[in-house]
Amino acid sequence: MQKSNGIRLTIVALCAFAALAGCAKRSKAPEVASKAELDCMARAMYFESNRSSRDGMVAVGSVVMNRVDSDAFPDTVCGVVSQKNQFAPGVMTRSMELHTAPLITGAAKSVYHGERHPRIANAKFFHAAWYKANFNNMHYVLTTGGNAFYEKRRPEKVTSRTPVPATEGLTAQ
Repeated sequence: MQKSNGIRLTIVALCAFAALAGCAKRSKAPEVASKAELDCMARAMYFESNRSSRDGMVAVGSVVMNRVDSDAFPDTVCGVVSQKNQFAPGVMTRSMELHTAPLITGAAKSVYHGERHPRIANAKFFHAAWYKANFNNMHYVLTTGGNAFYEKRRPEKVTSRTPVPATEGLTAQ
């Protein structure tokens, strides 16, 4: 009788552990990227980073993935990129020049599979670096590729109220 109670207790403990393990936050991006998801990522990078630097492309892609992982945005790359008024007009319909395709495709795959710009942190927003925004909840974390990237925070938690100096060359080639 005591042996069967021990087995039951072990089974209950294993079931509880399995249930708790399922509670961990996981990225919503599947392991294998579909052609459509990679195309959407590449489009965001192409039209938002001015194709000026790999750092800029990876930073844009990092914002896209931060949004995919957030409950406040769609669960897919294409869902995030195609949201109205969030990315460049025509991001999903305009044609891309093919001479930049290898760099953009490589960066899109890399970000989709886990690479993030080392300074992007939790940023889910960006604007052109030249634009002067006048909101008190913008905490800037990075300027690269022609964009200034920021997190929205409570005003008292903002410590970097203006875009930080531009940096390049921080991502792998």
